[in-house]
Amino acid sequence: MTENPSFDWRSFLLEWSGEWADSLPDDEARGEADEAARQARWLGFPPASEERIAALEKRLGRRMPPSYREFLKVSDGWRHAGGFVSLLAGTADARWHDDESELAAMFEEDLDDDAGPEERWEADLWRRGLQLDVESDVTYVLMDPEDVDEDGEWAVYTWASWRAAPPERHASFLAFMRDMHREFHSLRARPGDGKPEFVNATTRKLDARVEEARLEALRGGWERAVKALEEAKEYGRPRAAGLVDQIRRLLGQAPVTYFDGLVTDPRYAPELLPPLVAEHAAQRHRDDSTLRFHLRGADEDQMSLAHATLEQVRGGTYRYTADGPFGEAVERARELARWGDTDGAWRTLMEALPLWEPSGPDLLAPLGWVADPLLGSLLAPERGRGLLSVPRGGQQGEAPGPTAGLDPDGLAWLAEPDPGDDRTCYRFVLVEGVGPEELPARLADGDDAVLNEPMTLREARRELLWHRGEFSSYDDKALMAVGRAGPGWSFAFDGAPAGFNRRRFVSPAPAAGAGTRAVVVWSGLRAWHGELFFHLSVARDGAEQYAFTYADKEVRRSGDIPRALDPSRFFGTLEDAAEVERSLLEAVAGEFGVRMPRHAIVSGRLHTFTTRSWTRPPGDGETYAVVRMG
Repeated sequence: MTENPSFDWRSFLLEWSGEWADSLPDDEARGEADEAARQARWLGFPPASEERIAALEKRLGRRMPPSYREFLKVSDGWRHAGGFVSLLAGTADARWHDDESELAAMFEEDLDDDAGPEERWEADLWRRGLQLDVESDVTYVLMDPEDVDEDGEWAVYTWASWRAAPPERHASFLAFMRDMHREFHSLRARPGDGKPEFVNATTRKLDARVEEARLEALRGGWERAVKALEEAKEYGRPRAAGLVDQIRRLLGQAPVTYFDGLVTDPRYAPELLPPLVAEHAAQRHRDDSTLRFHLRGADEDQMSLAHATLEQVRGGTYRYTADGPFGEAVERARELARWGDTDGAWRTLMEALPLWEPSGPDLLAPLGWVADPLLGSLLAPERGRGLLSVPRGGQQGEAPGPTAGLDPDGLAWLAEPDPGDDRTCYRFVLVEGVGPEELPARLADGDDAVLNEPMTLREARRELLWHRGEFSSYDDKALMAVGRAGPGWSFAFDGAPAGFNRRRFVSPAPAAGAGTRAVVVWSGLRAWHGELFFHLSVARDGAEQYAFTYADKEVRRSGDIPRALDPSRFFGTLEDAAEVERSLLEAVAGEFGVRMPRHAIVSGRLHTFTTRSWTRPPGDGETYAVVRMG
C-alpha cells in the first residue's frame, strides 16, 4: 500500500532542504551548485510539467509509479539524497539500467545451484530496473517495474559494493526518500569539529519523543517506547540506540547490543558492560581487541574493567550485585536458582523490581544479571516481556499479571521430546528430608563427594571428560546434577546415562535412603537402540522396600509395591512406550509429591558431582577394560 496518497511533498522537501543548508559550515568550500542550493535553501529543481512527465513515460514505455510522479511535479530531480547519492534523476535522466553495470552476472554467480525462480528474479533486477542515480558514491538506485504493489508503486532498490550487503529494498519511491532523509539525519547527528550543531524542528521533535519513550518504558509501556525509539534511532538521535538496545536485549531480539554511548558512562557500566562482554564471550571471538570497537570512547581504565569482566564471564565467576532491596532480592533469587527453582527465583526478582532504582536517567532496567552464570539462565523472551511491563524506577503504571512459570508440575515432562535436549534415557535419585548439598555424601565416595560449581549439564560432561584420567568398561559412575524436588525432597539427575545392565545393576536407593526415604528411577522407554527398560526402587532407612524392573519384555518385582505403582498397571502391553513412561512418571510424582525443574535441568546451571558406580564389582572370571589417559 502507498504510505500516504496525499503526502505533502513540497513541505517535506523544503524542510529537508533547510536542514541540509543549516548543517553546512559557513567557511566550508563547496561547488557552485551546492552553494546556490544553500543560499536558496532548496535541494531540488523546478517542478516538471505534466508534458515533461508524459514525455518521460513515452520514452520509457511505462507509466511512472504514483509517488515518483507526485515528486516530479514538485521537483524535477534532487540533490544529496542521503549521504551517498549526490544527484537523483528527474525526467531527463531517468533511464533503464539494462545491466549497464554488468552486475546481473555477478549476482547470478552468487546463487546456489538450488536457487529458486524468486532468487533468480531478484538477480535479474539489473536488466529490468529503472536507474535513478545520476551522480553517486558508487551507489545504485533502481526502481523495479516488476515489484509493484496494489497501488501501482514500484519498489526501489539501493546497492553499493562497499556495503557488502544485498540490495536494500524500499517499498516505494516515497519510502526511499523518507529513508534517505533519515540517512541524512543519522550522518549529521554527530557532527565533527567545526560543524554547526545539528538542531532543527525534526531533531527537537524526535528528542522529545525519546524522552517520553524513556518514561513510558519505565512505566511498563515498552512496546510503545520501542516504536518511538526505533524511529529516533534511524534518525541517529543521541540516546535512542542506547535505550532501545536495553529493551531488545531483554527481549532476546538483538544478537549483539552495544548500548551506544551508555556502556562507557561510569553510571551505567556496572549494568551494561557485563551483558555486552557476555555476548562477546558467547560469540567465541578469538581476538578480544574487537572489544575496543564495541566500547568506542572507552579509556584505558574502562578497557581494563571490560577485560577483567570478560575473564570472569568466561570463567563462570561473574557475580551480579545491586544496591538496596532489589539487591537483597538478587541474592535470594541466586540461592533459589542454585538449587533449580528458577521459577521461584524469577518471582523473587519480579516482586522486588518496582523497588529497583536506576543509577542514571538512561538506564531502563537492571541488566547486569543476564551475565551472571546462575541468574542469566532465568531469561526467556516471555520473561523479558514480563520484566519490561513492570513499572519501575519511580514511575507509576499498571502492574502486569504474574508471568507463567517455565516449569510444569511433576515429572511427566521427562517423557516429552525436548527440542533443545537429546534426552531419550535418564535416571534420577530422590531423597526425602535431605538438602541437595548432602546428596554427594550419600551417593559418592572420596574426592567425588564434593559438589562442583554450577554449570550446564553439557559443560559438566565436557569438564568431566577433560579431567578424568581413567575410564572403565565395568564402572558406571553417574555425573548428576542436584537440586530441590519440591517440598522436603532433593534430586540428583543424570540425563545421559550409560547402558542399563540388569544383571549387574545395583540400585543406589538403600545408600541414599539411610535414615530417610529414597526413590530411584531409570528410564529407557524411548532409547534409540537396544531393549526398552524401566526401573523403580524405593528404600527406607537404608533398606530396599520394593522395586521392579521392566527389561527384556518382562517385569521382575520385589517387595510390597503400592497399587499406584504396580507395574501390572503399566506393562500389560507396550504399544505406546512414551505414554507408558508418562503414566509411570505421573504415578511416581503423585505417590511421593515430587517434581523436578525442567528449565534448570535443560537450560540452567546446577551443582554436579560424580556418584559411585551403579553396577556391582566384577566377579570371578569377568573381564573388563580400563583406559588411562596420561
